Amino acid sequence: MLMRTDPFREFDRLAQQVLGSTARPSAMPMDAYRSGDDFLVHFDLPGIDPETIELDVERNVLNIRAERRSPAPEDAELLVAERPTGTFTRQLFLGETLDTDRIDASYEAGVLTLRIPVAEQAKPRRIEISGGTGDRKQLSG
Repeated sequence: MLMRTDPFREFDRLAQQVLGSTARPSAMPMDAYRSGDDFLVHFDLPGIDPETIELDVERNVLNIRAERRSPAPEDAELLVAERPTGTFTRQLFLGETLDTDRIDASYEAGVLTLRIPVAEQAKPRRIEISGGTGDRKQLSG
């Protein structure tokens, strides 16, 4: 139902580990699961100003973009810079059974949470069957 993720994410992570590259910020880690009639997705974005987070959906592709700026002034002499800065992006390919018009997003304690409802037409429903004798039976669907 949910979601294929960016196929190059694991390749980027491996390249960063092997090459020690810090040119591109690492992808935002996430957890995703279904709870009742909703899919929930949590992204770790510590130190991100919520004003820099952008979400958009186009043809069932959800794009997430966030930016972390260095807290040091431009003229400061950096002694250690291990925390990644720059623009973080992530793409999720949402299933057709999700209601992309009703996505709810919140950001708290460095975690961006998306709640994506299952579309009404994708929920299980009962179908009534009528017989020639006027008896009616119901099947679970």
